[in-house]
Amino acid sequence: MTAPPKSPPLVIHPHFHLRRTGVTAHTELIVPELARLMETRALGKHLAGDVPRIEWGELWRRIREEPVVWHAHRNNELLFGFLLKVLGKQVRLVYTRHGPYAPSWFTRFIARYAEQLVTLNAQGAEWMGIPSRIVTHGVDLGRFVPPVDRAAAWQALGLGGRYGVGVVGRVRPNKGQGDFVEAIRPLLSQFPEWKPVLVGLAKDKDVAWAEKLRDSTEGTLVLAGEQRNVVPWYQGMSILVHPSYGEAFSMVLVEAMACGSCPVVTRLPHVPAVIEHGRTGFMYEPGDVPALRELLTMLLREPERAHEVGRNASEEARARFGVGHEARALAQVYEAALGE
Repeated sequence: MTAPPKSPPLVIHPHFHLRRTGVTAHTELIVPELARLMETRALGKHLAGDVPRIEWGELWRRIREEPVVWHAHRNNELLFGFLLKVLGKQVRLVYTRHGPYAPSWFTRFIARYAEQLVTLNAQGAEWMGIPSRIVTHGVDLGRFVPPVDRAAAWQALGLGGRYGVGVVGRVRPNKGQGDFVEAIRPLLSQFPEWKPVLVGLAKDKDVAWAEKLRDSTEGTLVLAGEQRNVVPWYQGMSILVHPSYGEAFSMVLVEAMACGSCPVVTRLPHVPAVIEHGRTGFMYEPGDVPALRELLTMLLREPERAHEVGRNASEEARARFGVGHEARALAQVYEAALGE
């Protein structure tokens, strides 16, 4: 007799962090998308109200009765998964390592005991030193879309100028906003139709640092602060500069690409697999301000070139970086974790 087909496993994405981070946003996006393919729930706090959840009581019961995949994104969540595995023999552990820098020995040690390890790029896989599956993050292609009219989208932000160029992300030195300002400052008088902007939260001592950056441009630079809905900014800006010194995988980059903003990005290890220099974006070495200034000079002088590259970037993002692509890849990871 043919065995009946197995039902998809319950998949749990824990979120035990005490504040919202990029991993929080990723969890809020991937859990509902995975729920289209199999039963997937989140566990924890600080998540949006529409994310499918599971209560502790139901979890305790089900780990004793059926296969459960526990997909941890942080060390403490993986350690808790080990406890669940003792209590429920059919619990299988998947661990995604998100960090943009080399992991500690402890992270490498505990990751060895997960059934499946997920990394975000080739460098992350090399750092971990054990077999992993590279699964890049995806974006909501229904939300991150190009504007009907980019000029009108920029004007709707009310910042003045004809075109927008800027950085989206947490405002602090290792994100590279200082390099952006240093690169564009000499160009502002030459290209007055362009308005520079920093979109993102600055905290503690970084507030004063951001204000100094603005003052160095004689007030031309706009500090837009944290924006809960960043889509209008991607849609308004003709050029998105991503001058970061370290990222495992940049959601800002693929979100901006999906919205048709021309990306100018530091050549971090994962970036060459995302953009094609000159066609879907431009790359330069981290910290190389003269190279960044050269790219910006070319694009500020030729805004239609920026718009053409932005259109190419949007097509690329829609073909390769939708959250549906990520969900299907993770479903294969879960099958492998269950030994199927």
